[in-house]
Amino acid sequence: MLNYSMSTAISTTDLPTLDEAGLDLLFRKGRTSNSFSDEPVSVETLKEIYEVAKFGPTQANSQPWHLVFLTSDEAKARLLPHMGEGNRAKTGTAPVVAIVAADGDFNENMPEVFPHAPDAKHWFGDLDNRHDVARFNVGLQAGYLITTIRAFGLAAGPMTGYDADGINNEFFAGTNRRVQVVINIGHPGENPWFDRLPRRAFDDAAEVL
Repeated sequence: MLNYSMSTAISTTDLPTLDEAGLDLLFRKGRTSNSFSDEPVSVETLKEIYEVAKFGPTQANSQPWHLVFLTSDEAKARLLPHMGEGNRAKTGTAPVVAIVAADGDFNENMPEVFPHAPDAKHWFGDLDNRHDVARFNVGLQAGYLITTIRAFGLAAGPMTGYDADGINNEFFAGTNRRVQVVINIGHPGENPWFDRLPRRAFDDAAEVL
């Protein structure tokens, strides 16, 4: 285990690296699953996934996400009518569906998550600005969550094809939380993968100055 503080510089030679199998699992061979088996995913596993994914960096450690894990048929039945027609069947087969929301009131948690700056709660302006900050950072957190799900040997199926207002009214009425992405979670089912789509080349997507 690595032990260090922010005041201690660490050279790159001190940091571990993933082996080829780890890189394949998380990225090169990691895929979005389009079907799921009926093998269950335990609440304990979801908690373990969260305990890893929560360490991904966010602005001022703000962690503005709110997660709703749907594990029962009754809970998923509340979501399915709001999913796009092309996504409804995929979501219906997943043993767990995570609604990842951006919480516009995340600033209320700043005394807990950024305790060394007592005024941090007031850094983020009005609700419109806080929603902007939350959406950006929850986008990051959703990426961390997808990667962590893969690290636990499960498949993730992130989706944005849904009626956002419908989901917000169903699950977040009376709050300033807004759905950012829905992620199906489980073990791959029958014919789960579409063909791998192309990725842009380094020279097309990046530049070195």
